[in-house]
Amino acid sequence: MSAPLLSIRGLRAGYGPIDVLHDMDLTVHSGEIVAMIGANGAGKSTTLMAISGVVRPRAGEVRFDGHDLRALPAHQIVCLGLAHSPEGRKIFPRLTVLENLQMGAFSRTNPQEIAADLESAFTMFPILRERMHQAGGLLSGGQQQMLAIARALMIRPKLLLLDEPSLGLAPQIVSQIFNVIRDLNQKGVSVLLVEQNARMALKIAHRGYVLETGRITLADKAETLLHDPRVRAAYLGE
Repeated sequence: MSAPLLSIRGLRAGYGPIDVLHDMDLTVHSGEIVAMIGANGAGKSTTLMAISGVVRPRAGEVRFDGHDLRALPAHQIVCLGLAHSPEGRKIFPRLTVLENLQMGAFSRTNPQEIAADLESAFTMFPILRERMHQAGGLLSGGQQQMLAIARALMIRPKLLLLDEPSLGLAPQIVSQIFNVIRDLNQKGVSVLLVEQNARMALKIAHRGYVLETGRITLADKAETLLHDPRVRAAYLGE
């Protein structure tokens, strides 16, 4: 098997004097959707932030597409083809939908390619075309989530980090978001998905990790985890 697109070995990270992640090992190969599930406070968001450079690793190795990410600033990590759509959307509320999307392409210089990707975003999420000139902060929660994902895609990522894309959304919007994730993956985008809806996450993922208090406690094929009695009892409400 070829080298992983993303490889984490012995990762330790946290805030202030507190370690949140402890000796974490995780991989994502090209073409995969990998789901990470766990309770609130388990360290899932911290993992994504340590990958994208928002939180600095204290120990261990984080490699993406052959690059050592530990010493790189976040904006350089983006330029390597790694996009992060964070929990809570984190769009620019005073900028328009179009301006938010243009911000996602800050590292690119070809106007024709940017225009083509804007059109792709509007095709993927037609409501964003309708609201193109509306301030992002005036969108509904579901529309803001669509905008956050579309903005991340404007860098043409090799790997998309998605943090709780279904949080607080109506079931119909959740289904739409997960269909988009599946379609993106079929078009070649690898995805590391943190998601509270463990059942839906594992249904679209190839592999999964279970994170508990900053440690990986289970790692397997997603289908296997879906039928694991420990996962079913702790995360699937059974």
